Amino acid sequence: MRIGEVAAATGVPVKTLRYWEQVGVLHPPPREGSGYRNYPTKVIDQVQFILSAQAVGLSLQVISGIIRLRSKGVTPCAHVEGLLRQRLEEIDRRMESLHEARSEVQRLLERAQELDPQECDDRSVCHLIAQV
Repeated sequence: MRIGEVAAATGVPVKTLRYWEQVGVLHPPPREGSGYRNYPTKVIDQVQFILSAQAVGLSLQVISGIIRLRSKGVTPCAHVEGLLRQRLEEIDRRMESLHEARSEVQRLLERAQELDPQECDDRSVCHLIAQV
């Protein structure tokens, strides 16, 4: 399978596939005599795995580690479970941070209802966000 066929089958641009090869996420396929990459059909599953792993927020470096384990014959399920637990904790922390930011924005909007734009002076850029 040529790289254009892989791109068409997966929706991943050729440039991205080449980058993934360069950084070691995809194993470089053997090349034909003409120099064209000749991917095995299993590359479609690998690309779909990479896309799914990225969708849950795993980095290419982490994904590459998972693929390396599998290529060594190790079933990476326990390792992946640990990574997913870590990712869930990161998401929870981020959600908490976003909730706090939302509360602050809401407070500022409520404060905006009480302030008169005419009272804004040159000492601050905007008195809505200035420290109270």
